[in-house]
Amino acid sequence: MSPERVSPERRDPELPRGVALAWGVAANPQRGPKRELSIERIVDAAIEIADAEGIGAVSMSRVAASLGFTTMSLYRYVTSKDDLILLMQEGAVTPPVPDETVERGWRAGVTAWVLAMRAAYREHPWLVDIPISGAPITPNSLLIVDWFLREVRALPLSDGEKMSTLLLLTSYARATGAQERDIGAAAAAAADPADVTGANYFEALAELVTPERFPYLSPLLAAGGYVAEPGTDPDDSDDDFSFGLQRILDGIEYHVGRVDSGAGAVAAEPLPPALELPRDKQVREAAKARREAEKALREAQKREREAIKHALEREKHALEREQLAREKAERAKKE
Repeated sequence: MSPERVSPERRDPELPRGVALAWGVAANPQRGPKRELSIERIVDAAIEIADAEGIGAVSMSRVAASLGFTTMSLYRYVTSKDDLILLMQEGAVTPPVPDETVERGWRAGVTAWVLAMRAAYREHPWLVDIPISGAPITPNSLLIVDWFLREVRALPLSDGEKMSTLLLLTSYARATGAQERDIGAAAAAAADPADVTGANYFEALAELVTPERFPYLSPLLAAGGYVAEPGTDPDDSDDDFSFGLQRILDGIEYHVGRVDSGAGAVAAEPLPPALELPRDKQVREAAKARREAEKALREAQKREREAIKHALEREKHALEREQLAREKAERAKKE
Protein backbone atom coordinates (compact mmCIF):
# COMPACT_ATOMS: atom_id res chain seq x y z
CA MET A 1 0.00 0.00 0.00
CA SER A 2 1.49 3.34 -1.04
CA PRO A 3 -0.86 6.16 0.01
CA GLU A 4 -0.42 9.52 -1.64
CA ARG A 5 1.47 11.88 0.64
CA VAL A 6 -0.16 15.18 1.49
CA SER A 7 1.80 18.25 2.52
CA PRO A 8 1.77 19.00 6.29
CA GLU A 9 -0.10 22.28 5.85
CA ARG A 10 -3.09 20.34 4.43
CA ARG A 11 -3.36 17.99 7.38
CA ASP A 12 -6.79 17.74 8.90
CA PRO A 13 -6.71 16.84 12.61
CA GLU A 14 -10.41 15.91 12.41
CA LEU A 15 -9.75 12.82 10.30
CA PRO A 16 -10.05 9.51 12.17
CA ARG A 17 -6.69 7.91 12.88
CA GLY A 18 -7.14 5.07 10.35
CA VAL A 19 -8.22 7.45 7.58
CA ALA A 20 -5.30 9.77 8.33
CA LEU A 21 -2.97 6.79 8.06
CA ALA A 22 -4.47 5.90 4.68
CA TRP A 23 -3.87 9.45 3.44
CA GLY A 24 -0.37 9.51 4.90
CA VAL A 25 -1.06 12.56 7.07
CA ALA A 26 -1.09 10.92 10.50
CA ALA A 27 1.53 11.80 13.02
CA ASN A 28 4.57 9.55 12.83
CA PRO A 29 4.30 6.53 15.12
CA GLN A 30 6.53 6.19 18.14
CA ARG A 31 9.00 3.78 16.64
CA GLY A 32 10.86 1.27 18.75
CA PRO A 33 14.52 0.34 18.39
CA LYS A 34 13.79 -1.87 15.36
CA ARG A 35 12.80 -0.14 12.13
CA GLU A 36 12.04 -3.26 10.09
CA LEU A 37 8.33 -2.84 10.86
CA SER A 38 6.10 -0.48 8.90
CA ILE A 39 2.41 0.17 8.31
CA GLU A 40 2.76 -1.30 4.82
CA ARG A 41 4.24 -4.55 6.14
CA ILE A 42 1.56 -4.81 8.81
CA VAL A 43 -1.26 -4.32 6.30
CA ASP A 44 0.26 -6.75 3.79
CA ALA A 45 0.58 -9.42 6.48
CA ALA A 46 -3.01 -8.90 7.61
CA ILE A 47 -4.28 -9.16 4.02
CA GLU A 48 -2.33 -12.39 3.54
CA ILE A 49 -3.99 -13.89 6.63
CA ALA A 50 -7.46 -12.76 5.52
CA ASP A 51 -6.95 -14.14 2.00
CA ALA A 52 -6.03 -17.53 3.44
CA GLU A 53 -8.45 -17.81 6.36
CA GLY A 54 -10.98 -14.99 6.23
CA ILE A 55 -11.32 -11.70 8.04
CA GLY A 56 -12.23 -13.48 11.29
CA ALA A 57 -8.70 -14.86 11.55
CA VAL A 58 -7.15 -11.39 11.62
CA SER A 59 -6.12 -10.08 15.01
CA MET A 60 -3.38 -7.76 16.17
CA SER A 61 -1.62 -10.62 17.94
CA ARG A 62 -1.88 -12.94 14.91
CA VAL A 63 -0.46 -10.30 12.57
CA ALA A 64 2.33 -9.48 14.99
CA ALA A 65 3.26 -13.15 15.34
CA SER A 66 3.36 -13.61 11.56
CA LEU A 67 5.87 -10.76 11.36
CA GLY A 68 7.94 -11.92 14.32
CA PHE A 69 7.11 -8.95 16.53
CA THR A 70 5.18 -8.44 19.74
CA THR A 71 1.59 -7.22 19.67
CA MET A 72 2.60 -3.98 21.38
CA SER A 73 5.00 -3.29 18.52
CA LEU A 74 2.03 -3.10 16.13
CA TYR A 75 0.21 -0.59 18.30
CA ARG A 76 3.06 1.89 17.73
CA TYR A 77 1.92 1.97 14.08
CA VAL A 78 -1.76 0.99 14.04
CA THR A 79 -3.64 1.94 17.18
CA SER A 80 -6.63 -0.41 16.84
CA LYS A 81 -7.93 -3.43 14.95
CA ASP A 82 -10.65 -1.25 13.36
CA ASP A 83 -7.95 0.96 11.87
CA LEU A 84 -6.11 -2.13 10.64
CA ILE A 85 -9.21 -3.45 8.87
CA LEU A 86 -9.80 -0.05 7.26
CA LEU A 87 -6.21 -0.05 5.99
CA MET A 88 -6.61 -3.64 4.77
CA GLN A 89 -9.66 -2.62 2.77
CA GLU A 90 -7.77 0.33 1.37
CA GLY A 91 -4.79 -1.83 0.44
CA ALA A 92 -6.82 -4.66 -1.08
CA VAL A 93 -8.82 -2.47 -3.47
CA THR A 94 -6.41 -0.71 -5.81
CA PRO A 95 -8.54 0.51 -8.73
CA PRO A 96 -6.97 -0.10 -12.17
CA VAL A 97 -8.00 3.32 -13.44
CA PRO A 98 -7.61 3.38 -17.25
CA ASP A 99 -5.45 5.90 -19.04
CA GLU A 100 -7.07 9.20 -20.01
CA THR A 101 -6.56 8.32 -23.68
CA VAL A 102 -9.00 5.40 -23.46
CA GLU A 103 -12.19 6.30 -25.31
CA ARG A 104 -15.35 4.20 -25.12
CA GLY A 105 -19.08 4.46 -24.61
CA TRP A 106 -20.49 4.82 -21.13
CA ARG A 107 -21.84 1.24 -21.06
CA ALA A 108 -18.43 -0.22 -21.88
CA GLY A 109 -16.79 2.07 -19.34
CA VAL A 110 -19.24 1.25 -16.55
CA THR A 111 -18.97 -2.46 -17.36
CA ALA A 112 -15.17 -2.27 -17.03
CA TRP A 113 -15.62 -0.49 -13.70
CA VAL A 114 -18.04 -3.10 -12.34
CA LEU A 115 -15.80 -5.95 -13.51
CA ALA A 116 -12.88 -4.34 -11.67
CA MET A 117 -14.96 -4.25 -8.48
CA ARG A 118 -15.93 -7.88 -9.01
CA ALA A 119 -12.28 -8.85 -9.54
CA ALA A 120 -11.37 -7.25 -6.21
CA TYR A 121 -14.08 -9.26 -4.42
CA ARG A 122 -12.87 -12.44 -6.11
CA GLU A 123 -9.24 -11.82 -5.16
CA HIS A 124 -10.12 -10.84 -1.58
CA PRO A 125 -13.47 -12.50 -0.73
CA TRP A 126 -13.33 -11.25 2.87
CA LEU A 127 -14.03 -7.70 1.66
CA VAL A 128 -17.76 -8.46 1.62
CA ASP A 129 -17.62 -9.28 5.33
CA ILE A 130 -16.53 -5.77 6.30
CA PRO A 131 -19.60 -3.75 7.33
CA ILE A 132 -20.26 -0.53 5.43
CA SER A 133 -19.83 2.16 8.05
CA GLY A 134 -20.17 5.34 6.04
CA ALA A 135 -19.27 7.26 2.90
CA PRO A 136 -15.89 6.42 1.33
CA ILE A 137 -13.22 8.92 2.42
CA THR A 138 -9.94 7.05 1.90
CA PRO A 139 -7.72 7.63 -1.16
CA ASN A 140 -8.35 4.38 -3.06
CA SER A 141 -12.07 4.37 -2.32
CA LEU A 142 -12.33 7.92 -3.65
CA LEU A 143 -10.32 6.94 -6.74
CA ILE A 144 -13.02 4.32 -7.37
CA VAL A 145 -15.70 7.00 -7.13
CA ASP A 146 -13.71 9.35 -9.35
CA TRP A 147 -13.22 6.63 -11.98
CA PHE A 148 -16.95 5.88 -12.06
CA LEU A 149 -17.83 9.56 -12.43
CA ARG A 150 -15.40 9.73 -15.35
CA GLU A 151 -17.24 6.90 -17.14
CA VAL A 152 -20.65 8.57 -16.74
CA ARG A 153 -19.48 12.16 -17.25
CA ALA A 154 -21.31 12.52 -20.57
CA LEU A 155 -24.67 11.29 -19.28
CA PRO A 156 -27.37 13.92 -18.64
CA LEU A 157 -27.71 12.93 -15.00
CA SER A 158 -27.68 15.12 -11.93
CA ASP A 159 -24.89 14.68 -9.39
CA GLY A 160 -27.32 12.88 -7.10
CA GLU A 161 -28.40 10.51 -9.88
CA LYS A 162 -24.79 9.69 -10.71
CA MET A 163 -24.07 8.84 -7.08
CA SER A 164 -27.28 6.79 -6.86
CA THR A 165 -26.16 4.88 -9.96
CA LEU A 166 -22.78 4.25 -8.38
CA LEU A 167 -24.48 2.94 -5.23
CA LEU A 168 -26.71 0.64 -7.29
CA LEU A 169 -23.81 -0.91 -9.19
CA THR A 170 -21.58 -1.14 -6.11
CA SER A 171 -24.34 -2.97 -4.27
CA TYR A 172 -24.76 -5.36 -7.20
CA ALA A 173 -21.04 -6.16 -7.36
CA ARG A 174 -20.84 -6.63 -3.59
CA ALA A 175 -23.97 -8.81 -3.32
CA THR A 176 -23.00 -11.07 -6.22
CA GLY A 177 -19.46 -11.26 -4.86
CA ALA A 178 -20.76 -12.50 -1.50
CA GLN A 179 -23.07 -15.00 -3.19
CA GLU A 180 -20.31 -16.33 -5.43
CA ARG A 181 -17.92 -16.63 -2.47
CA ASP A 182 -20.47 -18.52 -0.35
CA ILE A 183 -21.48 -20.92 -3.13
CA GLY A 184 -17.85 -21.59 -3.93
CA ALA A 185 -17.10 -22.36 -0.29
CA ALA A 186 -20.12 -24.67 -0.07
CA ALA A 187 -19.03 -26.52 -3.21
CA ALA A 188 -15.49 -26.93 -1.87
CA ALA A 189 -16.80 -28.33 1.41
CA ALA A 190 -19.43 -30.64 -0.13
CA ALA A 191 -18.73 -34.33 -0.63
CA ASP A 192 -20.68 -34.14 -3.88
CA PRO A 193 -21.03 -30.88 -5.89
CA ALA A 194 -24.51 -32.03 -6.90
CA ASP A 195 -25.57 -31.33 -3.31
CA VAL A 196 -24.87 -27.65 -4.01
CA THR A 197 -26.45 -27.52 -7.47
CA GLY A 198 -29.52 -29.33 -6.12
CA ALA A 199 -29.34 -32.16 -8.65
CA ASN A 200 -29.26 -34.78 -5.89
CA TYR A 201 -32.58 -33.57 -4.54
CA PHE A 202 -34.49 -33.32 -7.81
CA GLU A 203 -36.64 -36.43 -7.31
CA ALA A 204 -37.60 -35.46 -3.75
CA LEU A 205 -38.47 -31.91 -4.79
CA ALA A 206 -40.46 -33.15 -7.78
CA GLU A 207 -42.81 -34.97 -5.38
CA LEU A 208 -43.09 -32.12 -2.90
CA VAL A 209 -43.42 -29.20 -5.32
CA THR A 210 -46.94 -29.93 -6.57
CA PRO A 211 -48.94 -27.79 -9.02
CA GLU A 212 -51.61 -27.29 -6.33
CA ARG A 213 -49.21 -25.71 -3.86
CA PHE A 214 -46.66 -24.19 -6.26
CA PRO A 215 -48.59 -23.51 -9.49
CA TYR A 216 -45.82 -21.43 -11.12
CA LEU A 217 -42.71 -23.13 -9.74
CA SER A 218 -43.76 -26.73 -10.40
CA PRO A 219 -43.70 -26.54 -14.23
CA LEU A 220 -40.32 -24.81 -14.14
CA LEU A 221 -38.98 -27.50 -11.81
CA ALA A 222 -40.40 -30.27 -14.00
CA ALA A 223 -38.72 -28.74 -17.05
CA GLY A 224 -35.35 -28.67 -15.29
CA GLY A 225 -35.12 -24.91 -15.05
CA TYR A 226 -34.76 -24.72 -11.26
CA VAL A 227 -32.36 -27.48 -10.26
CA ALA A 228 -29.02 -27.39 -12.06
CA GLU A 229 -28.11 -30.22 -14.38
CA PRO A 230 -25.67 -32.86 -13.06
CA GLY A 231 -22.09 -31.78 -13.66
CA THR A 232 -22.92 -28.07 -13.51
CA ASP A 233 -20.24 -26.01 -11.80
CA PRO A 234 -21.92 -24.26 -8.83
CA ASP A 235 -19.32 -21.48 -9.04
CA ASP A 236 -19.94 -20.79 -12.75
CA SER A 237 -21.88 -17.57 -12.26
CA ASP A 238 -20.59 -15.47 -15.15
CA ASP A 239 -23.79 -15.81 -17.18
CA ASP A 240 -26.02 -14.85 -14.26
CA PHE A 241 -23.76 -11.91 -13.38
CA SER A 242 -23.64 -10.63 -16.95
CA PHE A 243 -27.42 -10.93 -17.35
CA GLY A 244 -28.09 -8.91 -14.20
CA LEU A 245 -25.49 -6.27 -15.07
CA GLN A 246 -26.86 -5.78 -18.57
CA ARG A 247 -30.40 -5.37 -17.25
CA ILE A 248 -29.21 -2.72 -14.79
CA LEU A 249 -27.46 -0.88 -17.61
CA ASP A 250 -30.63 -1.19 -19.72
CA GLY A 251 -32.54 0.53 -16.93
CA ILE A 252 -29.99 3.34 -16.73
CA GLU A 253 -30.10 3.72 -20.51
CA TYR A 254 -33.90 3.92 -20.42
CA HIS A 255 -33.72 6.63 -17.75
CA VAL A 256 -31.13 8.57 -19.78
CA GLY A 257 -33.35 8.27 -22.86
CA ARG A 258 -36.27 9.81 -21.00
CA VAL A 259 -34.10 12.68 -19.85
CA ASP A 260 -32.76 13.26 -23.38
CA SER A 261 -36.26 13.22 -24.85
CA GLY A 262 -37.47 15.79 -22.37
CA ALA A 263 -39.92 13.37 -20.76
CA GLY A 264 -38.17 13.78 -17.44
CA ALA A 265 -37.21 11.21 -14.88
CA VAL A 266 -39.73 8.79 -13.48
CA ALA A 267 -40.41 9.92 -9.94
CA ALA A 268 -39.48 7.45 -7.24
CA GLU A 269 -42.58 5.84 -5.81
CA PRO A 270 -43.00 5.13 -2.10
CA LEU A 271 -43.26 1.56 -0.98
CA PRO A 272 -46.82 0.27 -1.18
CA PRO A 273 -48.65 0.09 2.15
CA ALA A 274 -48.91 -3.69 1.78
CA LEU A 275 -45.18 -3.93 2.52
CA GLU A 276 -45.52 -2.11 5.82
CA LEU A 277 -46.15 -4.00 9.01
CA PRO A 278 -49.80 -3.71 10.07
CA ARG A 279 -50.25 -1.57 13.15
CA ASP A 280 -53.88 -2.36 13.89
CA LYS A 281 -54.23 -5.20 16.40
CA GLN A 282 -57.23 -6.71 14.65
CA VAL A 283 -55.37 -6.69 11.33
CA ARG A 284 -52.41 -8.47 12.92
CA GLU A 285 -54.67 -11.04 14.53
CA ALA A 286 -56.49 -11.63 11.23
CA ALA A 287 -53.16 -12.10 9.44
CA LYS A 288 -52.04 -14.52 12.13
CA ALA A 289 -55.30 -16.48 11.86
CA ARG A 290 -54.88 -16.66 8.10
CA ARG A 291 -51.34 -18.01 8.45
CA GLU A 292 -52.51 -20.60 10.94
CA ALA A 293 -55.36 -21.62 8.62
CA GLU A 294 -52.92 -21.95 5.72
CA LYS A 295 -50.65 -24.06 7.91
CA ALA A 296 -53.56 -26.28 8.94
CA LEU A 297 -54.55 -26.66 5.28
CA ARG A 298 -51.02 -27.67 4.33
CA GLU A 299 -50.93 -30.23 7.14
CA ALA A 300 -54.31 -31.62 6.06
CA GLN A 301 -53.09 -31.88 2.48
CA LYS A 302 -49.99 -33.66 3.72
CA ARG A 303 -52.07 -36.14 5.71
CA GLU A 304 -54.27 -36.68 2.65
CA ARG A 305 -51.23 -37.42 0.48
CA GLU A 306 -49.89 -39.82 3.10
CA ALA A 307 -53.28 -41.57 3.35
CA ILE A 308 -53.43 -41.95 -0.44
CA LYS A 309 -49.88 -43.24 -0.46
CA HIS A 310 -50.64 -45.81 2.26
CA ALA A 311 -53.85 -46.87 0.50
CA LEU A 312 -51.94 -47.42 -2.72
CA GLU A 313 -49.31 -49.42 -0.86
CA ARG A 314 -51.99 -51.59 0.78
CA GLU A 315 -53.63 -52.16 -2.61
CA LYS A 316 -50.27 -53.06 -4.09
CA HIS A 317 -49.57 -55.53 -1.29
CA ALA A 318 -53.04 -57.05 -1.65
CA LEU A 319 -52.48 -57.55 -5.35
CA GLU A 320 -49.11 -59.12 -4.68
CA ARG A 321 -50.63 -61.51 -2.12
CA GLU A 322 -53.40 -62.38 -4.57
CA GLN A 323 -50.86 -63.05 -7.29
CA LEU A 324 -48.83 -65.26 -4.98
CA ALA A 325 -51.97 -67.17 -3.99
CA ARG A 326 -52.84 -67.81 -7.64
CA GLU A 327 -49.34 -68.96 -8.43
CA LYS A 328 -49.41 -71.30 -5.39
CA ALA A 329 -52.76 -72.72 -6.45
CA GLU A 330 -51.53 -73.34 -9.99
CA ARG A 331 -48.46 -75.15 -8.70
CA ALA A 332 -50.65 -77.30 -6.42
CA LYS A 333 -52.84 -78.32 -9.38
CA LYS A 334 -49.80 -79.33 -11.40
CA GLU A 335 -48.51 -81.45 -8.56
